[in-house]
Amino acid sequence: MRTDDFDYFLPPERIAQTPVEPRHASRLLVVNRATDQLEHRHFWEVGDYLRPGDLLVVNHTRVLPARIFARKPTGGKVEILLLRQEEDQVWEALVGGKRVTAGLSLQLEDGASVKVEAVLDGSRRRLRFEGPVQAYLERHGQMPLPPYIHTPLSNPERYQTVYAAQPGSAAAPTAGLHFTPELMDALRAKGVNFAAVTLHVGLDTFAPVTEDDPQEHVIHTEWCQLSAETAAQIEAARQAGGRVIAVGTTSVRTLESAARAAGPGQSVAAYSGPTDLFILPGYKFRAVDAMITNFHLPRSTLLMLVSAFAGRERMLAAYAEAVRLEYRFFSFGDAMLIV
Repeated sequence: MRTDDFDYFLPPERIAQTPVEPRHASRLLVVNRATDQLEHRHFWEVGDYLRPGDLLVVNHTRVLPARIFARKPTGGKVEILLLRQEEDQVWEALVGGKRVTAGLSLQLEDGASVKVEAVLDGSRRRLRFEGPVQAYLERHGQMPLPPYIHTPLSNPERYQTVYAAQPGSAAAPTAGLHFTPELMDALRAKGVNFAAVTLHVGLDTFAPVTEDDPQEHVIHTEWCQLSAETAAQIEAARQAGGRVIAVGTTSVRTLESAARAAGPGQSVAAYSGPTDLFILPGYKFRAVDAMITNFHLPRSTLLMLVSAFAGRERMLAAYAEAVRLEYRFFSFGDAMLIV
C-alpha cells in the first residue's frame, strides 16, 4: 500500500467555493457495497435509503471563530489560528509571522496580551492568554475556512451544522452541513433516530499524507467523547436490528475509538479523551454499518478511511464518476452515502 494509491485527478473548478441553498439541496451519490451500484440523488432523498430503527450518529461540535490577529512589540502583525485548548487559558495554535519565539508577548486587538510559551513543530506554538478566550473570540474572532476555499463566507453559520452545540473545532464536520431541521424532522417521523457524539476537528484533517508509505504517517490526536447515553442508544438500535450510520468521518473515528474501549458483547463503551485512531484499508470496523460523508482530498487520511470502509478501487471509481458528472467536492460540496 502506497500513498499514491489514494491519489486522483480533480479539476480545480470542482472544488465548491460556496454552499448550496437550502442545505439539503446538495447532490447525493449513493454507493452500494453489496451490488457495486451507484445512484445519483439529492440529499433530501436520503431517507429513501434509511429504515425505521436506523440510528444516525452526528458530531455536534461547533466551530470556533478561531482566527485572530495580534502584534509583536516591534509592531509586526501576527495571525493566530487556535487549534486545541490544553488548559483554561493555554492553547496550541498555528502562528503566522516571523521570529515568533518562546517568551514573546503579543498584543491582542483589545489591548490584552498573549504569551508564547513554547515553540512546537513548524508554525505551531503554545500560547497563554491573560483571560478567558471564548469571550474574546466572540468579539474579534473570524471563521477559519479551509485553505482551498477562497470566496468569503457571507453567513458564518453556513460553516456550522444546524445541530452544532459544543464549541471546540477548528473546522466543521462537513458531512453534517447537508442536514436541515425540516429534513431531520422528516427522518424522525419515519422512525429514524439521532444520537450525538463530539469530536473537535483539527486542521490536520485537511493535511495530505506526505510519506510514501501511509503507515508511516503520524496522525495528530483529536479530543472526542461518546456518552453513556449515546452508547445505550447504539446498543438498543443494534439489538432491534437497526443500523448505526455515522454522519461524517469524525463520527466514524469517535464510534470506532469507543469500540476499542468496549467490553465483551458491547459495540461501544462510553469514552472521553484523545484519539489517534488512523483507519487504513485492512481495518475491521466494529461500530459503523453505513456512513454519510463528503468527497475528500486526494492522498488524505479521510480518503483512506472511506477506502477502508468501502474498498479503494470502489471509492476511486465512484470519485471518477463524480468528477465526470460534475459533483461539487470538499467542505461545501456534495455528499456520499455508503451502504
